[in-house]
Formats: sequence, C-alpha cells, structure tokens
Amino acid sequence: VDPESDEVYFTPLYYTLSHFSRFIRPGAVRIGFENSDPDLMVTAARNPDGSIAVVVLNMNHEAKPINLALADKDINIAINAKAVQTIIINK
Repeated sequence: VDPESDEVYFTPLYYTLSHFSRFIRPGAVRIGFENSDPDLMVTAARNPDGSIAVVVLNMNHEAKPINLALADKDINIAINAKAVQTIIINK
C-alpha cells in the first residue's frame, strides 16, 4: 500500500495466499501425504466439510506430471510451469 498515492499493489505472494485460503478453509487440518518429486511443493488438508484440498506448486520452467493416489483410485494429471494448482477431493 502506498499511502502517498492511495494505491494498492498486489504481489505474487498475495495471489498465492489468496489461492490457499480459497481452498483450505478455517478449521482445516493438515494431513499426511507422500511427495516423490522434489521439484514440486505439496501440502494437503482436510476441510471441516470433509473434503481434502491438495495444493501443488510447480516453480519449474516446464509442466510436470502428477500421480495422485488415494485408497483405490489413481489420477494422472499435469501441472503447468510456474503454477499453483489445487485438487479438491470431496467426501
């Protein structure tokens, strides 16, 4: 915020935090996960409504494949380069 010019500047961190707060809700609990790709940053949380939010950050210059394995289901997706992506698993 620039009080002199009465302007607000939104940084990349603002957009990243906005993304997290949109999908990981108040009262959510962080849950365990395995991440076999050191190039991806991952976190997962169970929301109060029972849904699971898996947030993946890819800071690389190329897209990366993701294999999301839950119980008896495997899902193969990709995350774009320089992107944050959230997968919501409903109960």
